[in-house]
Amino acid sequence: MNRIKQKLNEDKKLLSIYFTAGYPNIDDTVSIIQNLEQSGVDMIEIGLPFSDPLADGPTIQASSTAALKNGMTTEKLFDQLKDIRKSVSIPLIIMGYFNPVLQYGVEAFCKKCQEIGIDGLILPDLPADVYDEEYKATFEKYGLINVFLITPQTSEERIRYIDSISNGFIYMVSSASTTGAQSGFGNEQTHYFERISKMNLNNPQIVGFGISNNDTFTQATTHTKGAIIGSAFIKYISENGINELNNFVNPILGKN
Repeated sequence: MNRIKQKLNEDKKLLSIYFTAGYPNIDDTVSIIQNLEQSGVDMIEIGLPFSDPLADGPTIQASSTAALKNGMTTEKLFDQLKDIRKSVSIPLIIMGYFNPVLQYGVEAFCKKCQEIGIDGLILPDLPADVYDEEYKATFEKYGLINVFLITPQTSEERIRYIDSISNGFIYMVSSASTTGAQSGFGNEQTHYFERISKMNLNNPQIVGFGISNNDTFTQATTHTKGAIIGSAFIKYISENGINELNNFVNPILGKN
């Protein structure tokens, strides 16, 4: 069974961390993954930096720019991750934009992901219907789960369509804005979480955008399976380095 599906079956709220590959330094990728697993994180999203990251806020955009300047490429990332499954067992997801995947070759990209032990992809600019018609068979051939994003503005019809072609979890964007940490969720977001929960979708939901501490993690996971933290983590490693990551993770999970 795919590691993402195994993790989703666990009786707990999940914490997924996003970071940009090649940031702060080009060779930090593997160390960050290993340290995050040791800190008790459930899943990791490895950001493949792109020059035009439309959905990303300023913190992730800046990390992408720095990673590209450091020399991060698709080929470099695959090379860094070639032995990752010798030391890491939790689910690993590559998150990025479709253009680099297309440039690499969709099937070649998926095949490489399978070889190194990647469990899924998040490609925000790959339309669900295009995926369904043109690429779903290829992703499934190589055992990859494709994760789709929904927002408070996504129609119920669209959400149910996304649910029907998904085979893992649905990435629930907490608001219609770009990524970034915030202090808490308002009534509008809470109602959104409740509304999606009442749809009884086949795939569990994990919330991203705006989660940065135990309060927002708890709010986000009251009606969902888990939460994703990106900007707050990147800010943390920018200021504190990539060691002792339990100092970031433990407070979010409510541990001393």
